[in-house]
Amino acid sequence: MLNKEPDNYHIGALLSGISIFVLLLKINIPFNTDNQIYMKKRVLFYLVAFVSTVSLQSCVTNYVVSQPATYTKEYKTDAKLASLDTKKAEQDKQRLIDSFLAEKAASLVNAKNSIKNSEVAKAIKHNTTIDNILNEATTYLGTPYRYGGMTRNGIDCSAFVLSVFGAAAGLNLPRVAASQSQEGERIEKENLQKGDLIFFSHGKRISHVGIVESVSEDGEVKFIHAATSRGVMISSLNDSYWGPKYRFGKRIINENGEAYQNLATTTPASNGTNF
Repeated sequence: MLNKEPDNYHIGALLSGISIFVLLLKINIPFNTDNQIYMKKRVLFYLVAFVSTVSLQSCVTNYVVSQPATYTKEYKTDAKLASLDTKKAEQDKQRLIDSFLAEKAASLVNAKNSIKNSEVAKAIKHNTTIDNILNEATTYLGTPYRYGGMTRNGIDCSAFVLSVFGAAAGLNLPRVAASQSQEGERIEKENLQKGDLIFFSHGKRISHVGIVESVSEDGEVKFIHAATSRGVMISSLNDSYWGPKYRFGKRIINENGEAYQNLATTTPASNGTNF
């Protein structure tokens, strides 16, 4: 871009030259006519040369290509716009990442809450089922023992377990203790819980069964069963009679409050002896 504005210095020089020329013309120099004409021509020549020089200098000085300030400014503006576009793109990218992470975190929280709620529901179902079993069992307390009996007028140990689990949990366990001992998951004595079944024998064959009623902090296991001597009652594994006859425990209800899949639905009656 050209700068066409003359500066004050060159304008002053031009005016000064013109003033000198006018002054020389007005001065009466005592020259003859030829000399006077010659001098005037010389003065005019020098004045023209002077004015031309000043004008040329002014042109050279002022009609120059200015620094590409505008282009630099435009370049800087474009660069700034490009920088802003890049920054906006990075911000949009970060917002997208943040949104994805937030959505993922929310999904994880929901999944954890769902799992937690599911676990709580299973625990509630398990505890409710066990409570129902024990509540049903306690209603038989005092019922007399009767070998082969299956009513509240008289009942044996395996019929007692069958009746309680059938009424409280909807399970159809085998009729005799030996067959019942084949159901569920085997549990070590130190891991027994309320609702587990425990089995006893005089010899090799399982001949008695009871339901764990409670486990104390010091590990004492109490169970409810139908004994030949006193009918349906609560005893302890610390008892000198029952302790030595204990063989193992079985868990019929899993942690989900459901029966183990290997439970038999129907089992024919047996003549096994219960005590």
